Amino acid sequence: MENTQSAVKLAGIVLLASAAFAAGEGRKDLRYIVGPHAAVSITNEYGPISVKPGAANQVLVTAVTHSGKVEIDQTQRGNRIDVLSHLLPGADQESGRVDYEVQVPPDASLMLRSTTGPLHAEKLRGDVTVEGATGTVDVRDISDAHVHIKTLKGPITLTNIHDGHVEVTSVSGEVIMDSVTGPLVQVNSTSGRIRYDGDFGNAGEYRLASHTGDIEATAPDDASIEVIAHSVRGKVENDFRLQPKHTPFTIKAGSAFAGTMNKAASSVKLFSFSGKIHLKKR
Repeated sequence: MENTQSAVKLAGIVLLASAAFAAGEGRKDLRYIVGPHAAVSITNEYGPISVKPGAANQVLVTAVTHSGKVEIDQTQRGNRIDVLSHLLPGADQESGRVDYEVQVPPDASLMLRSTTGPLHAEKLRGDVTVEGATGTVDVRDISDAHVHIKTLKGPITLTNIHDGHVEVTSVSGEVIMDSVTGPLVQVNSTSGRIRYDGDFGNAGEYRLASHTGDIEATAPDDASIEVIAHSVRGKVENDFRLQPKHTPFTIKAGSAFAGTMNKAASSVKLFSFSGKIHLKKR
């Protein structure tokens, strides 16, 4: 009797293992040896990608699949690494999902792509390019690098980006920037809201534009800026006492303002067609 029960239990374990194998659920660990300034590209149709800094000479990729409808394709050519979620016939958002956790050298450059999954990168010094559709984008603690973000309607959060060349393009996703500075910070949106909280750095050019979305920029009293704000059909508000300056258009109260603060080290341009613009004092 005891032997029969043991055999039944063993058969059950085998069946469960076989079912999991058939479902294609599993984990794949990839390791690559690289030199300085490696280029790493991760493309994942469905599912999250999270990238953090690791050792100086290696890239570690952990990919967790959720079915047999997706495979992991990967290549290394010199210092360039490409990892791709390869969807098989019949794959959908659930069966084609892959969860990626990636560690790269701090000086590596990144290209992350996903349609629905959240995209995250932090504590890097290399260039970061992110392309998404509906998933969230969170990039933080990046210095001395280019940060390029493109989304359709996924919300974007940028935090502690210093001395960066930042370009963001979104159709309808909200863009939130906290402590983002650099020689160029540019955001273009069709209908998404844009929020900036920072001091606008030193000697930078900041251009925030949304066709129908609101723009809110918050800065301290000691911000050193030359600012122009204009909304064609929306309202504008300004909490600061600006020194007047000449503009290429007529300043109409309630729809535009322009002026300088302190040494006017950075240029700030805020534009919207019908959205509200507010320059707030912290």
